[in-house]
Amino acid sequence: MLPQEILVNRELSWLEFNRRVLHEAMRRDVPLFERLMFAGIYFSNMDEFFMVRVGSLTDQSLMDPDRLDDKTGWNAARQVEEILRGVRADVPKTEKMYHALCKELKQQSVDLIDFSKISKMEEMLAEKYFRESIMPLLSPQIVDHHHPFPFLNNKEQYVTIVLAGKNGKNGEKGDKSDKQKREEVRLGIIPVGQLPPYFVVSLDNRKKVMFTSDIVCHFAEQLFGKNKIEERTTIRVTRNADISVDEALLDYEMDFRGAMQAALKKRRRLFGVRLQIEGKVSERLQQHLCRYLEIHPNNVFIQTIPLDFSFGFSLPGALHLEHASQLQFPERKPMTPSKYKQNIPIREMAKNEILLAYPFHSSRPFLDMLYEAAVDPEVVSIKISLYRLAKHSKVVSALCRAAENGKHVLCVLELRARFDEQSNIDYASILEQAGCTIIYGLSDYKIHAKLCLITRKDKNGQISYTSQIGTGNYNEKTMEQYTDLCLITNDDSVGRDATAVFNSLAVGETVEQTESLWVAPNCYRSRVIALIDREIGIQRNGGKGYINIKVNSMNDMGIMEKLVEASQAGVEIKMHIRGICCLRPGIEGYTENIRIDAILGRHLEHSRIYVFGQGERQRIFMGSGDLLNRNTRRRVEIFAEPKSAEVREHLLYIMEMQERDNQQCWLMQPDGTYRKIKPAEGEIRVSSQDMLAAHFMKDDPVQPTPEPKTRKRGLLARLFGLGE
Repeated sequence: MLPQEILVNRELSWLEFNRRVLHEAMRRDVPLFERLMFAGIYFSNMDEFFMVRVGSLTDQSLMDPDRLDDKTGWNAARQVEEILRGVRADVPKTEKMYHALCKELKQQSVDLIDFSKISKMEEMLAEKYFRESIMPLLSPQIVDHHHPFPFLNNKEQYVTIVLAGKNGKNGEKGDKSDKQKREEVRLGIIPVGQLPPYFVVSLDNRKKVMFTSDIVCHFAEQLFGKNKIEERTTIRVTRNADISVDEALLDYEMDFRGAMQAALKKRRRLFGVRLQIEGKVSERLQQHLCRYLEIHPNNVFIQTIPLDFSFGFSLPGALHLEHASQLQFPERKPMTPSKYKQNIPIREMAKNEILLAYPFHSSRPFLDMLYEAAVDPEVVSIKISLYRLAKHSKVVSALCRAAENGKHVLCVLELRARFDEQSNIDYASILEQAGCTIIYGLSDYKIHAKLCLITRKDKNGQISYTSQIGTGNYNEKTMEQYTDLCLITNDDSVGRDATAVFNSLAVGETVEQTESLWVAPNCYRSRVIALIDREIGIQRNGGKGYINIKVNSMNDMGIMEKLVEASQAGVEIKMHIRGICCLRPGIEGYTENIRIDAILGRHLEHSRIYVFGQGERQRIFMGSGDLLNRNTRRRVEIFAEPKSAEVREHLLYIMEMQERDNQQCWLMQPDGTYRKIKPAEGEIRVSSQDMLAAHFMKDDPVQPTPEPKTRKRGLLARLFGLGE
């Protein structure tokens, strides 16, 4: 058992990660519009963190209060307490960030209007917009003894007004006791969550941005007649999103899809875990809101900045600035290497293995592979595991086309992909209508694997496979945003393992043994530990042990114990962990041979790569799973070992650039905090993502391309532009 002194609580480690995101929003050397986006990501991350982690820990504090975190020995209530303390400590940083963004936007002739300092002309424009475009859509409500407090939707904003009593101030009506007078309050609640979040108007060659909640709050008198307003503010509730389908599945008449739909309805009404209030309000109002919403006062956050920062994603486009390109990262379009443009079937190229590195490479070759399979008369079946899909998925259109052509198409569709549940339910219907066979996953394990298997049978009855193993989702949108890897191979051993995986899932089981692939939960964690043990043995026998791992997060205690053992044996260990990391490096006697860093830049680091050993004995794996307990124990994950020298060199180059980065890299310190790496004087500046873009986007000399063969394309393929 590891001592607590070398471990970090999972939740506090995540807060450290999100602080690194916030730092990107504060960097003066990052383009302004990109900083707005990073700010939006920071607050979006925080919303999800409260909904998922704080929500589940709050549940745990009630249902299993004595259960302790294996890293710190804290129970759930203590963890929530530490989370709230950490989040509250960051509030001043977020306010500093926002005011800095406002100042720099002002330099670009963009004003985010502060209604406490609004000019007469700005107020006139705001009132005109309020009367013509907002007021007709509002539904104000009174809260008193005759009108109950309404249900407040998750993450939606509500302008909240304290109204004076009909005979004067609140609490001064009739002959009630002093206690009754203190407790009585009349509120006005105005939902604004369904309205456009902001209004942009040009005035004196400047763009004026007015937030809808501020406009409604400012002109609230016009909604409540003769009632006098004593206080006004905007509030926002974040609700628990920790749902389970187990209870719904007890109904024998309800299938898995129906159970998930029932659980999604339940989620919308789960208890609140955070109340945000904009601006200073009275203690009385806070108490009433906490009572109505059943939220503990410790979960209340007072902010002087907008409560909903999602405008950071959309505002740059809404401003229509002529010089907008100067305020963003230079455009970088994914490219398709020329060797994939020569009308050579992907299955032929996959004999030597294909590696696509997103977002530098286009997803076109993978999509073309699916389309080729859809029209190839030798293809018997296409089997694929789907976790998150794009809004208008070309992957789905290709699978539908294959089913239309009589191919057996099996889709393992995970309905429990958090916050994508409804999208996956909708796609399940589309795929079923096209003739695809749908499996909704396993009751005990989420299917997070990125695996596609195309099976062919030639005229001689010979069976062959083309397999694809990825680190990221089959989502064309995120393929242009995340650093992910896509391996395509005709390796028979990989195909046999992939067949076993899908056959097992089809009968509700997980694979127990594999020939080539790592497959969680049974053939992943044990393989990692075995290879760490191999490096320990080599080091103890006079050799040089070496481990280099790139994942998104790590908290698996067994893996961390084995890494500490390797460090104590003298094995050199390098780890690139973008998010959660519960092991502290550089602690004498335990982790002094472990270096842990994190890259945070233009693209979200998402690929997972494992390197064990060097030279001829070196083994390299890539796949879908992190080193979190959920990935090693409670999910189906897939890893493959590339065989071709070219692919292996690409993966090693990625790992080298991660280590050399001195622009976007943070080094984890022994106390669990992170220090931004800065180049030494005279040292060459290296941004790993820029280096990888240069590496993967260089092209081979273009060879003459044969005339393409005419091929019939289905309706879905034509609509989505597949194969163009």
